[in-house]
Amino acid sequence: MPRRLRFEDGGYHHVYNRGVARGDIFLDEYDKVKFIEILSSVCKEYKFNIHSFCLMDNHYHLLVENKKENLSDGIRQLNSQYASYFNKRHSRVGHLWQGRYKSWYVMDEKYLFTLFRYIESNPLKANMTKSIGEYKYCATYSIKRDAMPPFLQNSFVLRDYHIEELFDMLDIPLSPNELENIDKFHKRRYKKEDGKILHVKKKSLEEHLLHVKDKKQRDEAIKYAFEDGYKKSEIGRTFSLSGAGVAKILKKFRV
Repeated sequence: MPRRLRFEDGGYHHVYNRGVARGDIFLDEYDKVKFIEILSSVCKEYKFNIHSFCLMDNHYHLLVENKKENLSDGIRQLNSQYASYFNKRHSRVGHLWQGRYKSWYVMDEKYLFTLFRYIESNPLKANMTKSIGEYKYCATYSIKRDAMPPFLQNSFVLRDYHIEELFDMLDIPLSPNELENIDKFHKRRYKKEDGKILHVKKKSLEEHLLHVKDKKQRDEAIKYAFEDGYKKSEIGRTFSLSGAGVAKILKKFRV
């Protein structure tokens, strides 16, 4: 299977990496502090903003914003420097990471807050804490205590939400629909064409329309076409509906 195309373009990226054979990459708090120290240095050098992060025992998540096409250089440096430190400190040899890091380009910023909640809820999902903001090695811990490292100080949540409002919203668990959207986000594939990043559609609109025999099947086809990345106006033209008509149908599915 060909590798997923990685995008260096400026914008938001969900970055993830884990230990080889799912082994631990952080053995104690000192390791996690060191990782944050290296991350701070990399962010300063490559002009990265971090909007969310979570360091679990055998993997990490970052929500990174870059201004230049330098994501790979920065993340490679982060992983390489930390692996060298870890191997030296713990007297080990060999690869620390499972492989090359994974990254997903965030084309639609409507996913940003859901992605932020997804990353920050990792310790909660692992039954390590009872609420978001309690785990020491997440962005929300620093935000809650107003003790943010420089790389976190431009996080969009600080710009868009009051702290009390933010944590009230974080107390609401991710819904099944939100989790499904995150899963779809991680499965989407993109291509670059004429300098633009485009979502690679699974089917043409005509294929979505194929085999539709009644209103229920039509509405489901519209839902799948929208999830496939087609605009409401494009769907409307194909299904002989207005944009408002398409939006009304999608509202039934909460898409």
